[in-house]
Amino acid sequence: MLSLIATPNVGPKGRNRVVKKISEFILSRLGVGLLAVAPIYLAGLLLVKVMKSFTAIVRPLAKLLPKWLPAEHALSLLLVLIVCFLIGLIVRTAPGRATLERIENSLFKKIPGYGLFRSLTQQLAGKAQDQAWKPALAEIEEALVPAFIIEEHEDGRFTVFVPSVPTPFAGAIYILTPDRVHPLDVPFTSALKAVSHWGSGTKDLVAAMERTKVLRAR
Repeated sequence: MLSLIATPNVGPKGRNRVVKKISEFILSRLGVGLLAVAPIYLAGLLLVKVMKSFTAIVRPLAKLLPKWLPAEHALSLLLVLIVCFLIGLIVRTAPGRATLERIENSLFKKIPGYGLFRSLTQQLAGKAQDQAWKPALAEIEEALVPAFIIEEHEDGRFTVFVPSVPTPFAGAIYILTPDRVHPLDVPFTSALKAVSHWGSGTKDLVAAMERTKVLRAR
């Protein structure tokens, strides 16, 4: 691609198109990289901050351990894990779930994108309770492409997310009529794997679509 820029036979318009494609390629890959790194960085930053807040609590106990051992950090991390475990236990109880729902409705759901990403997390855990991020095959131009149904409109149309390969969480949004969207009765992780493995496994998605057509025709 770079060699086209230096070729005298390519006109100014052709060179501009090549430069534009290279710029789009670099910017798109940079954006995907940032989207992949940012959550990991923020999670690590939050973990370190919480550990620091627990340092004062574990410091008396850390003084009893050998000095060569990074006791404060180890005990702080252990305390964070214990707190997370206890919160997990509480949330699994009926009062805990009710409290979490009240907090979500009053605070978290006001954060843009929280509901969508919560649904995505539930799909990954196999505990989805709604239809968001439902695997599908969408008709784009003359091809079938793996997609995820984000929501259904009142007029029957679907908002679908078509992921990029091999990065499932970057892609494009389409609003399509029902005849161009084929919901699949497959696990969310199977569709995700097909995208992240450069299309390997999409034959199972097509087979699922064909099975659905047969069942509907009966």
